[in-house]
Amino acid sequence: MTRRALAGLSLLCAASLAAGCAPPDSREVLHFWALGREGEVVQQLLPEFERLHPDIRVEVEQLPWTAAHEKLLTAVAGGSTPDLCNVGNSWIPEFAVLKALEPLERRVAASPNIDQKDYFGGIWDSNVVGAELYGLPWYVDTRVLFYRKDLLAAAGFAAPPKNWSEWLRVLEAIKRRNHGEQFGVYFPLNDYAPLIALALQQSAPMLRDHDTHGNFANSEFERTYAFYVDLFRRGYAPSLRDAEISNVWTEFGRGYFAFYMSGPWDVGEFQRRLPKALDGQWMTAPLPGPDGPGASIAGGTSLAIFRGSTHQDAAWQLIEYLSQPAVQQRFYAMTGDLPSRRSAWNSADLATDPYVAAFRDQLERVKARPKVAEWERIATEMQLVTERVVRGELSPHAGALELDARTDAILAKRRELLAAGRSL
Repeated sequence: MTRRALAGLSLLCAASLAAGCAPPDSREVLHFWALGREGEVVQQLLPEFERLHPDIRVEVEQLPWTAAHEKLLTAVAGGSTPDLCNVGNSWIPEFAVLKALEPLERRVAASPNIDQKDYFGGIWDSNVVGAELYGLPWYVDTRVLFYRKDLLAAAGFAAPPKNWSEWLRVLEAIKRRNHGEQFGVYFPLNDYAPLIALALQQSAPMLRDHDTHGNFANSEFERTYAFYVDLFRRGYAPSLRDAEISNVWTEFGRGYFAFYMSGPWDVGEFQRRLPKALDGQWMTAPLPGPDGPGASIAGGTSLAIFRGSTHQDAAWQLIEYLSQPAVQQRFYAMTGDLPSRRSAWNSADLATDPYVAAFRDQLERVKARPKVAEWERIATEMQLVTERVVRGELSPHAGALELDARTDAILAKRRELLAAGRSL
């Protein structure tokens, strides 16, 4: 009886250990906030990372883009930031000013796997604030032209325009052919990205005096402004917001406009939503510039380590892993997000896709937006003032002066801090 009781007790203890008495997980835990759908997809890449780094476990929290900025600011204010996050590169200056991000220059210099020359220059520059690098580009985007090949051919043009003069000739030909009932280009009045892309094609910056004043009332920006506004005043573009048309894909498909400026996310949308009859009748092209191929916006997200993290070395190991060209190629196959490294573009999927070729070309000519925390507010004012100019309430010159005044008001605190000798 005693032997049977002891045997039963042994079995019971073994079962208890198996069920709830397993040794605790002693791995270092990384908290990774990942924005958008990428937060779901990136988890498929992590088992391989954890196999290569058996002492690290990664916990991913997926955040929607609509709530991410506010949650990050709240986390910074409350000292509850994750170890790392993919941050929109237009947000990098804001979080750098808040001293929330860890500089990465030292780690990049010591890394055998990260080569700055393998990254697109304008994208890399968007992560540099002052003399410090605060994010490593993860996936990238920019704006190019989506255009109807058949509509251009019907107007007498075999190729998309390479400069503004050619573009105007194409738009005028489309207008004459359609008697003004259809349009050459559609730039929604509530979207400031097209104007910013065109403004980045000038050599004069949009801010001056160490980014403390607006620099819109200068000859280069006014040339850009006049070109943009004339698209509407000549009848080449409809004076509409995006809510005033059914949707971009339907209107593009029925030929309501021949050109549309957008990013890589729309390649898949156009392929899915346009009628099959238009297969082969639309394409993408780099942006025309004032005198030749032009610049565009350096967009995308970057991997950043938060200064409050106690696992910075492990976070950097994950960044290095996600930055490998082969891993970026896998990520592109899963998401359609364009790789930040030139060498990752050698994959067959990217090299043979005619719709992304324009993005590869354009990424060599992208520029960072002004790197101030107040930029999103300034861009919103650009959109509001420009709509008034397009509708004839202000002349382009008056609009440029108004932009300077509104920008100067937004940057007043920045000037005060600099005048007091405080760093930003």
